[in-house]
Amino acid sequence: MEETAKAEEKKIGMTEAWLRKHRLVYIGATRHPFILSIRDGSINIDSYKTWLAQDYLFVRACVPFLASLLVKAWKESDEDGDMEVILGGVASLEDEISWFKREANKWGISLSDVVPQKPNINYCRLLESLVSPDVEYTVAVTAAWALEVVYQESFAHCIEEGSNTPPELKETCARWGNEAFALYCQSLQKIANRRLQKASDDELKKAEVMLLSVVEHEVEFWNMARANV
Repeated sequence: MEETAKAEEKKIGMTEAWLRKHRLVYIGATRHPFILSIRDGSINIDSYKTWLAQDYLFVRACVPFLASLLVKAWKESDEDGDMEVILGGVASLEDEISWFKREANKWGISLSDVVPQKPNINYCRLLESLVSPDVEYTVAVTAAWALEVVYQESFAHCIEEGSNTPPELKETCARWGNEAFALYCQSLQKIANRRLQKASDDELKKAEVMLLSVVEHEVEFWNMARANV
């Protein structure tokens, strides 16, 4: 039985095997009521504004995390291409922060006045913990893939055929739901799968726990947006 499971993991990749194993938790994040309310057009715009303001702070916290991931790739990676993939992610953050500022201005949100809420603080603390040199590259890159793919799958759902996403939110959804971002997520997933295939049992356990932790934090982040209406 165990050999069959390992053969399946090798065939589809460890990350996909984990997503199947924890499918209900993952669907809880990518098909969260916040996301579904955008897709069906029923979202309370104050909920969106809460998410926007809090996510701006979160994206800023992603900068040192991805920068540290780049350093880990430089030191630990067995493939030259890893650095280019992660560097692309780091470079995109400048444009992303600028977009948040423009979007906040459009909705009359003063970002300098935004106070981080507890779920955001907790999620940012998780990112900060991943900056530590003691955290293995394999674990950190698994986390990076997980936090990106939840956004990609969530917002892609809002621009699929049959969705009723409000016109004023379509740009937001397309930002993470587009094909280019999906390809970036796939590149991170390939790195994670390659590293996990060679990882020790201890690293595998840490990486799986980290994947679940990221997904759970994503759910709490969506919950936060809906709770503050």
